[in-house]
Amino acid sequence: MTEWTHLRHTEAAAAEIGRMAEVVRGRDGATPVPTCPGWDLRELVEHTGAVHRWAAAMVRDAADRRYDRAAMDHGFPEDFAEAADWLEAGAVQLTEALKSREPDTEVWGWAGDRSRQARFWSRRQLHETVVHRADAEIALGLVPSIDEDVAIDGVEEFFDLLPYARWRPLLAELKGDGETISWRAETGGSWLVRLTPEGFAYERSDAPGDVTVRTETTGDLMLTLWGRREPAAVEGDAALLRRWRERAKI
Repeated sequence: MTEWTHLRHTEAAAAEIGRMAEVVRGRDGATPVPTCPGWDLRELVEHTGAVHRWAAAMVRDAADRRYDRAAMDHGFPEDFAEAADWLEAGAVQLTEALKSREPDTEVWGWAGDRSRQARFWSRRQLHETVVHRADAEIALGLVPSIDEDVAIDGVEEFFDLLPYARWRPLLAELKGDGETISWRAETGGSWLVRLTPEGFAYERSDAPGDVTVRTETTGDLMLTLWGRREPAAVEGDAALLRRWRERAKI
């Protein structure tokens, strides 16, 4: 497995934006998106491309504060037939901004001290796009497929980000007395989460848990963590898993 770098995340994000653009090209923007309740395909694409442009602007400017995304004009087209091209244009802006900065360039980020670097945004935009590309595919009756290396990194990014999703009040309840959840994909990715009085910790491990969640691929596991998929199988303490899934949201 190749090491993930700022450049690799940047290039993978651009590729994923291209994949999403092809998924939505020629589609009906009014198609409901069941994994994002209340949204249709038009709203999903507008949100995703706006996030790309928002991140690009902050990285380009090495911003020391959060820009107001809602106040920015992202140029989303009136005609949804132009939305795929608009997504691709955003990929160019994002890629140019990310490549213009060294990985450790200081930029505002929302996930603690380690996130305040350009490398946070290349990783974040990759997985932001992967999940929303999957949203679009599910809405259109397609089966999402995520490259294994991308999915492994995506699972760990979810665990890395989760403690900082402070806009989710129930997250504060994601504690325990040593209970464990084993997350296992048939393609090989395995992680163990342990709940403690302070919060949770994770590690790569195929050790059994109080509850074991099984999926076919690591991509399915990533989408399960993000609430886009249901597990293929659950073994053990189903109530523990339910408690996790009710609280572990970003």
